[in-house]
Amino acid sequence: MSRPCVIRDLGRMSYGEALAIQLELAGERKQGLGTDHLLFVEHPHVVTIGRNGKESNILAPMATLQRLGIEVFETDRGGDVTYHGPGQIVAYPVMDLREWKRDVGLFVRGIEQTLIDALSDFGIEARRIAKLTGVWTGDEAAPAKIGAIGVHLSRWVSTHGWALNVTTDLNNFRHIVPCGLTRPVTSMQAMGVRAEAEDVKAALAERFGKIFDFEMQAEPVLTGI
Repeated sequence: MSRPCVIRDLGRMSYGEALAIQLELAGERKQGLGTDHLLFVEHPHVVTIGRNGKESNILAPMATLQRLGIEVFETDRGGDVTYHGPGQIVAYPVMDLREWKRDVGLFVRGIEQTLIDALSDFGIEARRIAKLTGVWTGDEAAPAKIGAIGVHLSRWVSTHGWALNVTTDLNNFRHIVPCGLTRPVTSMQAMGVRAEAEDVKAALAERFGKIFDFEMQAEPVLTGI
């Protein structure tokens, strides 16, 4: 029997606010309470530094980032330095892997497959590259990253997740070395695919549910009396 997973769209929200929501939900799941969630969010301009991040991979001076309105946030996800901003769909699965498979590698591969399958719904052929976490497009000689992944597990409960470039202004990546890799990035729009964010989120949620054996449920709408 499929397990329930609630889809919750946070809209435009700062990185810190979204992290606080993740941690609250994760705390419940660690106690065996609550329900697994898939959170969608769009962040204002922010550069995040993961556990393995190197400040040298931030190329722009802090003064420049501040002038451009780009926040810098150190976090506990895996991976190096990445950028989040408008036009990007960020998704945070807060789920208890004890009720799925206790395997971090399979979890990350499942997220990659979620992105690959969802992109295929829009006619984009994406793939993995051996030993590099994330999802890539283009030919093998010049691959470009379209989806970045960085997760954290505590007592088998996940936080953080993935970022998919939909209409992201790719110029913002020039301020960093994305994920510590000197390779190009791309977006669905840059590949000539026009897609509404809501349609992309729907495809991601459907594919995520199939891969992780969830019954995906929209967040209940609370109404006043």
